[in-house]
Amino acid sequence: MDTSQSLSELEKLKVKLQSAHLPANLQEKANQQIERINLTLKYGGNFAQFDIVEKYIDWITNLPWEKKTEDVLDIKKTKEVLDRNHYGLEKIKARVLEYLSVLILQKRNFKEERFHAPSLFFVGLVGTGKTTFAISLAEALGRKFIRIPFGGLSSPLDLRGQSKTAPEAEPGMIIRGLRRAGSKNPVILLDELDRITPESRAAIMGVLVELLDPGQNSAYTDYFVDYPFDLSEVIFIATANNTTNIATAVMDRLEVVQMPSYTDDEKIQIAKNYVLPRYVKSAGLNPESLKIDEAVWTKLARPLGFDAGIRSLERTIEGVVRKTAFKIVSGQGSSFTVTEANIRDFL
Repeated sequence: MDTSQSLSELEKLKVKLQSAHLPANLQEKANQQIERINLTLKYGGNFAQFDIVEKYIDWITNLPWEKKTEDVLDIKKTKEVLDRNHYGLEKIKARVLEYLSVLILQKRNFKEERFHAPSLFFVGLVGTGKTTFAISLAEALGRKFIRIPFGGLSSPLDLRGQSKTAPEAEPGMIIRGLRRAGSKNPVILLDELDRITPESRAAIMGVLVELLDPGQNSAYTDYFVDYPFDLSEVIFIATANNTTNIATAVMDRLEVVQMPSYTDDEKIQIAKNYVLPRYVKSAGLNPESLKIDEAVWTKLARPLGFDAGIRSLERTIEGVVRKTAFKIVSGQGSSFTVTEANIRDFL
């Protein structure tokens, strides 16, 4: 890139910056960076800093500094969403509805739009519906949904980002998620907090305290963006299999909701009414293409012994649906019924 091309690109960056809705201080800071490069190029300097500034401006101009979704604060609608997405778990549903009731009262009675209801923390074994409840709450509220996986997270910089001075630097997972969502008030799921690598647990817990604390998260600073971003309107929801390795300071900022294990009867109802129809539809099968005898469900519900959640059951049903699809495509028939006599053909 020659000097004239670079100066032309700088003009484009200026226009991009001027047309973006940014905090005034940040806009001024970015303009100063552009002017410094402008002077460098005019006096024969190199282009080393151009890509860094270009990347930085691309990020700050695409963050939702003011954009947000309008909340749908409707208890009846939320209950419909929860009932549609979850079988049973009435106590958990009641807890979510209580949580929403606090948000409704806050919005009704406080002039400022600051929601400080405690962040919910779903704790339970694999497959008991922790993540699905977070998704359901976002759907009911009409908010964007961001999932931040903590499984194997090895550095606080994964959350916090890296200084933009390094060519390969990027913002952290929080800022990246906000850009994808295009909204400053999404539901952010902090998933599997108990799976952080031990050597970085303390440092990551420190970042979590800032994220979850209403007194701090209104000025959350990512190292790449290097400017406070207001997360006070974000609803944070966390999940974990257990709380053994969660720091006390983090636990103090979360409200634990203990997820119960499913009984075999509950698993069978979930499988019949939710799991099987979903997999049949996603596989492109006609609902009449696959039937499962009542006597078979007990065997499907416990293929490998007791399982608190429904993950194993989901995998089993997905396998049955795949076998059925193969039989139809290979011309073995157009509809099948799984019975105790032929169940091995489908597993």
